[in-house]
Amino acid sequence: MTAATDSSVRVRLAPSPTGTLHIGTARTAVFNWLFARRHGGRFLLRIEDTDKERSNPEYTANILEGLQWLGLLWDEDPVIQSERIEFHRAAIAQLLASGHAYRCYASEAELTAMREAQAAAKQAPRYDNRHRNLSPEQQQAFIAEGREAVVRFKIDDHATISWHDLVRGEMRWSGGDLGGDMVIARRAPADQIGDPLYNLVVVVDDAAMAISHVIRGEDHIANTAKQLLLYEALGLKQPVFAHTPLILNQEGKKLSKRDGVTSVSDFRNLGYRPEALANYMTLLGWSPPEGMGERFSLEQAAAVFDFDRVNRAGARFDWDKLNWLNGQVLHGLDAESLRDQLAPLWAERGWGTTPGNPSADPLWQRELAALLGPSLTLLADGVDQAQPFFETPELTEAAQAQLAVEGARPALAALTAALEMALSGAPAGSSGLTTDQAQQLLAEACTTAGIKKGVIMKSLRAALLGSLQGPDLMTTWLLLHQLGDDLPRLKRAI
Repeated sequence: MTAATDSSVRVRLAPSPTGTLHIGTARTAVFNWLFARRHGGRFLLRIEDTDKERSNPEYTANILEGLQWLGLLWDEDPVIQSERIEFHRAAIAQLLASGHAYRCYASEAELTAMREAQAAAKQAPRYDNRHRNLSPEQQQAFIAEGREAVVRFKIDDHATISWHDLVRGEMRWSGGDLGGDMVIARRAPADQIGDPLYNLVVVVDDAAMAISHVIRGEDHIANTAKQLLLYEALGLKQPVFAHTPLILNQEGKKLSKRDGVTSVSDFRNLGYRPEALANYMTLLGWSPPEGMGERFSLEQAAAVFDFDRVNRAGARFDWDKLNWLNGQVLHGLDAESLRDQLAPLWAERGWGTTPGNPSADPLWQRELAALLGPSLTLLADGVDQAQPFFETPELTEAAQAQLAVEGARPALAALTAALEMALSGAPAGSSGLTTDQAQQLLAEACTTAGIKKGVIMKSLRAALLGSLQGPDLMTTWLLLHQLGDDLPRLKRAI
């Protein structure tokens, strides 16, 4: 184990509010949270909103809500990166003063021509460091032309950058592979420093937040090499790095918006439970210890989380496994909790909202939730499967075919007559039907119609639900009976 094991552990999630909370960002949050909890450390949040054109407060709200929904609560007030711009500019000024950075006056047209020449020569694109050693006279000439300058950080092509990565082991990177001197501030007049850029501000902010471990996706590895050079030039303590595998689609490519559902809010809207999604994200790149199984809480995972068990290869997104986990969570809910989850979704359809109607009774809704619960994969399934209980369904072709079977309608007619007779003799205020009574009525109808029980059971399901598929038939009948909907549906079928 190479990671720290005390409360000095401080990790962070640093999302950009340029879109909703992506599943990849959320998985990074999970790994950071687990590592912090394992070591009694702190999980921090920094909103990297320096992209003024694309950042949106609505996205910030979405990110915060998504993390809270998943149970990934942060331990200190979020840091807002745009509020720290003067600290970033001060760091750039320090690099200029120490000679680690310089002003580059190359125009966009010149840079485009440079890149086109490199492409024609089949060379990798890189800045050729043309303004690294300008004389004061050359600089003044560019200023006199009215040129603005970016600030570039000097990268030695012959340098070797190395670090120990908690996931990937020993890492080595050549300075010559980093694309030339790096822009750390956008264009501005010669006496000013333009807007600071990502690699610089990340280093300054991580140091200010005393981040001990930077846990992020493998697509940041090249940035890590650049940032380590900045840590050294600024005299800042370097954190430990861990680069986690990317989340891949079924074709083995990085999961993107083209794959459809990728944001946490999308998963939430589809009816996935936060416990299941957090559980599944933990499995995207991490292997639990033997005997632990794949169904666990974040707290249980935090007790054993270690980067020694994080894979280097990309993790393919498996919908079947996520659906299985979500089903396990839903199946573990008691009827009251499941009803609390489903009732708002039913109410959105106008179901169970009429005062005095039995379908608005929490007890009836709880019984319906208990009936549907074992077959649910998503909460949304609890809407689809509940529809026949709130709205009279159309008869499917299979249901119509069943009702056309010889003896089916006579049997239902006998059942209807027997049910009406039973209701006429029921005490006032009684539902008039118990499971035992229902079974007896079915037996009598079979005898009257001279058919087997299987025929009337299938026909009863077709009449009540409009389909040959559905939950336990007797419980279904009793619930519809409480609403007074069973007789009208039986008569329709006859």
